Order: sequence, then C-alpha cells, then structure tokens
Amino acid sequence: MKRVKLPIILEPRIEARGKNRKSGPARQEFKFKEDEAGPRPRWIRKRLSFNQTYFETQTLVKEAKLHTICESGQCPNIVECWARKSLTMMILGNVCTRSCGFCDVQTGRPGAVDLEEPARVAKTLASLNLRYVVITSVDRDDLGDGGAEIWAETITRCKEAAPEMGVEVLVPDFKGSFADAQVVLDALPTCFAHNIETVEALHQMVRPQAKYDRSLQILKQAADDGRVLVKSGIMLGLGETNEQTLKTMQDLADRGVNILNLGQYLRPSKRHLPVMRWVTPEEFEMFKVEGEKMGFEHVESGPLVRSSYKADQQAEEVALKIKANKAQGK
Repeated sequence: MKRVKLPIILEPRIEARGKNRKSGPARQEFKFKEDEAGPRPRWIRKRLSFNQTYFETQTLVKEAKLHTICESGQCPNIVECWARKSLTMMILGNVCTRSCGFCDVQTGRPGAVDLEEPARVAKTLASLNLRYVVITSVDRDDLGDGGAEIWAETITRCKEAAPEMGVEVLVPDFKGSFADAQVVLDALPTCFAHNIETVEALHQMVRPQAKYDRSLQILKQAADDGRVLVKSGIMLGLGETNEQTLKTMQDLADRGVNILNLGQYLRPSKRHLPVMRWVTPEEFEMFKVEGEKMGFEHVESGPLVRSSYKADQQAEEVALKIKANKAQGK
C-alpha cells in the first residue's frame, strides 16, 4: 500500500478565557501565561507514515466506540503506535478529581462506577487482536479504593480474554494506599507504570493534589513486589534544571524502576502551564546516557516521547534483558 508522508507541527489549541473548560491548574494565576520558551524549534515535528495496519486499527477503534488517550490527547506518536496495533485506553470515566497543570482531562465530579466496564473492555480489546495495550484512568479520589478493584478486574478480564496480549497499566497514586496499589499488583499486569511527571521543586505547581514522595513510595512498592516491570515518566520544559532532572532520575532508579520515559512538555492550551524552555535533542541524549549509568533497564528519551511510547517494545526488551541477567546470576 502506498505510504503517505506528511510533516506536522504540533501546536496547542488556542481557547478563549471565557470558555467553560475545567482542565488545567485550579489556581488562576497559573493560567493564560505566555510561554517563555520562544518559538517552537524544528525538532518538535514528526513525519507521519501510514500503513495498512494503522487504518485497520483506526477502523476497529471507531467501530468499537473505544475511548483512547492516543486521540483525545492528540499524541504525536499515534500513527507509529497504531501501525503496531498498540494503543492506550482510559477506564473509570473521563472526569478526573484532580486538576494537574499539564493535563487536558476534565476536572470535576465523576459519575458512578460502571461495574460492567471490565468485561466490556476485555471483550473489545480481544476483538481488536492487539499485541499490547496500555490502560490508564482518571484519578478517582471520590472512591474509597481509588478504583483499585475495577483496575484489578479489568486486568484479570483482559488476560482471560486475550492471553497473548501484554497489559500495561498506567495508574494513579491511590493517595498513597499500599493496600489499594497491591490489589492492582496482585492482578499481575505485564507492566505497572506510574508517572512522577516532574521534579520535586515543581510538584506543588504541576501536580497540586499529588506528592513527590508518595509517588516514589508507590513505585518502590511495585519494584519490591518483584513480579512485574515498573515504569515511570518525566516531562521536561516546565522550569526544572538539568540537575533537578538528574536528581529525580536517580530517585526513581533508587526505588527500582526498570523503564524511564522522558519527553518535552507540550502545552495543551493557553489554560495550562506555560512551556518554560525547549529541551534540546542533545540534552535528551545526555539524559539517556546518564539514565543507563544509573541502572535503568531502558531509557526512552526524546522531545516527542510520551508515557506509552513504544510501550510494547520496551516491555519485551526489558523482560528479555532481566531474564538473561537472571540466567547469568546477576
């Protein structure tokens, strides 16, 4: 099939102040600020190369009426991932109880939990014949368990419906509840992911309802459990220094995280936190090299890298590496 290549430049949506949107930081002083980074550099662009598998996945997702972060989050890697039949979907609704400064998911009071959702998700994903899926959710601080039981049921149903499909979960922090996180871990996903998102000094601004140490504790719990791969991610360009980023990377490595993703923060709209600087490809390469020295099994580092970018390939590569190390007694 003929491939179509198009250069695209990713731009934030421009929206008026008066529009009734409930996403982005809760504090008004963080909204509608001008970016300090200047014009977008040439490396914030990506060539799209469509193949037959991409269009097949697109059709299946549409027919199944599946909600994916790939589309709603305007991910720059959607073509590349869907061409490998790898996608990211969201459970537990589309209204979040938190107001992170970088995220475009609506903040508000979520609806009732759909107890039939795990079975429906599993059936749909099995019909798509996927190699690997990433499942994420909104934060559900309104629930006693943060949605942990629905998470576990979804993982279990997916594994039953599609035994050959890898299941990666990108979970919230469950307000630091080890018991709730353990419910998810006991369902044995292929990979347990939770993003630290930013450096400690910026946490109060970027993730006001989260805590830096709490996220580290949840990741350490997953690593100490020892049965699943553990992954985290950091956005760069929010005002952090390279030294702070390296410190955060070391904190994650010290907690036993296997896979680390680093990418450039791109502002979803003028309501969200401004971009303070464009991190260069050379800096991303430096972070990759330094991360490998710290002991991460895999570091994916680049301007357009996102939480779920090449998730299937990462999990396969790291699982093989860990297996080889164990065979050598390392």
